[in-house]
Amino acid sequence: MAIFSHFTLSSTSPYLHFLSPPAIVEPHFIFSPQFHRLIIPPSAHSNPKLLKPNRRSPFGDPLPVYDSDEEEDDEVEDDEFAEPANLNSGEQRSKLLAATKLRPGTRKKTSNVGTKADGKGKLEGRKGPKKKYPQLAEEFRLDTRWIPLLDYLSTYGMKESHFVQMYRRHTNAFHINVFSARERLEYLMNVGVKQNDIKKILLRQPQLLGYTVDSNMKSHVAFLVDLDIPESKIGQVITVAPSIFSYSVENSLKPTVRYLIEEVGIKKSDLGKVVTLSPQILVQRVDISWNDRYDFLSEELGAPKESIVKMVTKHPQLLHYSIEDGLLPRINFLRSIGMQDPEILKVLTSITQVLSLSLERNLKPKYKYLVNELQNEVRSLTKYPTYLSLSLEQRIRPRHRFLVYLNKAPEGPFPLRSLVPTDESFCQQWAGTSVDKYIAFRQGMMLKEFAKKYEKQG
Repeated sequence: MAIFSHFTLSSTSPYLHFLSPPAIVEPHFIFSPQFHRLIIPPSAHSNPKLLKPNRRSPFGDPLPVYDSDEEEDDEVEDDEFAEPANLNSGEQRSKLLAATKLRPGTRKKTSNVGTKADGKGKLEGRKGPKKKYPQLAEEFRLDTRWIPLLDYLSTYGMKESHFVQMYRRHTNAFHINVFSARERLEYLMNVGVKQNDIKKILLRQPQLLGYTVDSNMKSHVAFLVDLDIPESKIGQVITVAPSIFSYSVENSLKPTVRYLIEEVGIKKSDLGKVVTLSPQILVQRVDISWNDRYDFLSEELGAPKESIVKMVTKHPQLLHYSIEDGLLPRINFLRSIGMQDPEILKVLTSITQVLSLSLERNLKPKYKYLVNELQNEVRSLTKYPTYLSLSLEQRIRPRHRFLVYLNKAPEGPFPLRSLVPTDESFCQQWAGTSVDKYIAFRQGMMLKEFAKKYEKQG
């Protein structure tokens, strides 16, 4: 792969140089985000930075002393609000009309904007911004040059409360002209980001509006493509980890991939699948998360590295789970029902997502059903570990009850292998009836169960 041949690591220490803050990626903004140990969510940042107490915005407004954003930005140049030079062209004219919500032929009445000024940048017209966005005007000294951008972002379902949240996370969030914002968001949608997810992305990473298409976004998307991530999944990866654009491809992302291959042991051919399953793996302290969980699993279960690598490859979210609150309680539960450590290791290597399942709502009810209703012993789980990953309400109980209803359930332990195949194979091999009949039975049973729960809640 091309991405692995243009950089080298200067150290074999687990604390690698690439885990330093990412490099600058936006010409109009200077970022220095801190690396953090990402658990949930990947783009949440909680370390406040002390800014210069006399700092002001490009428009003369004082900025708050504390800023909880991921990145600290230099002031934006005023020309970010400058209109494109070729506004007389039909294409740019159309964009301007759409952005400002003017119909063709309608004259923009600039004389009514700011007819009442308080001398502090708060302007009031007949339908001024103070009435349209009162909270922004009250709390953050709303600048009228933000209005076209705010109106445009509103078309993605964003409300004033969302803008307040964006501003609190990133004080320069709206120092972008509407044309730049439109270009960047449309590019994201062109590479697969769903329009309904734009709001989610901006709330988590408002800095995204400041990343240019040519010098930032295209190189990051090309990096993802080089990992053999299917083009149909690129948008999904960006939606889950939009902070990826704040990290340098050469100085952070590629070395992270190199570490996953050389230190963790993930195969190059599996990288696309791993990143698709857990995009956060690219923006977390992967050396710390890997070493901590490797040490824990090897000491707690005697797991060899090969088994742990298989776990990470199948379920890379493992690197995000808390050891004390996530991994250990589930291992102890499996021990409590009579499983030995080698059996637990076998189950986890085969169905690693067991570590993500709720104890009270998932694992414990399945265990009780296995023993009390299916009359199976715990050791059957080592042969059919898939049982723990199946839905009790939509797979296990309906199939069991359906065979009982047809008088085709065998005496003694219920065969767990009947729960594994598709509905078509199950009906053909075990029920000897049509899929439609089984689906009708399952839906009726689920409705009855829902009615019982509703009555209890009432």
